[in-house]
Amino acid sequence: MIVLAGTIGAGKTSLTDILSEHLGGKAYYESVDNNPILPLFYQDPKKYAFLLQVYFLNTRLEQIMEAQKEETAILDRSIFEDALLFQLNADLGRATQTEVEIYKDLVNNVLEEVDEEHQLKTPDLLIHVRVSLKTMLKRIQKRGRPFEQVEQDPDLYQYYKDLNERYEAWFDQYDRSPKLLINGDELNFVEDPAAKEKVLQMIDEKLAEVKAG
Repeated sequence: MIVLAGTIGAGKTSLTDILSEHLGGKAYYESVDNNPILPLFYQDPKKYAFLLQVYFLNTRLEQIMEAQKEETAILDRSIFEDALLFQLNADLGRATQTEVEIYKDLVNNVLEEVDEEHQLKTPDLLIHVRVSLKTMLKRIQKRGRPFEQVEQDPDLYQYYKDLNERYEAWFDQYDRSPKLLINGDELNFVEDPAAKEKVLQMIDEKLAEVKAG
């Protein structure tokens, strides 16, 4: 089981597609376009921040349970980074610290819960695609989801900037599984075939190292 991590517009979904084809594994995608809470959150973050996090937690758990049945599975978002996103929302006044602590306790309890028939499995590899704020904003604009655009909500610029900075610290501290960092600015695997091959080589080598270990 491989999980991807990274900010909005990092290329996680594209890399999920690439890896699914390369490894012959089943792809699992974050529910964004079909997420009924996300547009409400952007309209009224204080009201819907906690509900959005619980929605994401529920859908990710369902995906993890399904992914564990597959020989090879690729998930385009890690459950472990959700607390980072929610903490940022609290720091920006969109949620309370009490809600954050309740959410963190809920996640930890769920991840520690072991059932003989449904054991929650940590990833075999976490891949973090790191991009600059400039690249992030460019891709957000390109994909055109109205509620994500800085032009419609100038406050989003600071949110995206803080989010990008916190991801670096989060990845450095992540220790639940083997991990791999990909520089998405230097290796534009979506548009550059040579970069795509380089990224696949890096991932193949890391997977071989994980298996050998």
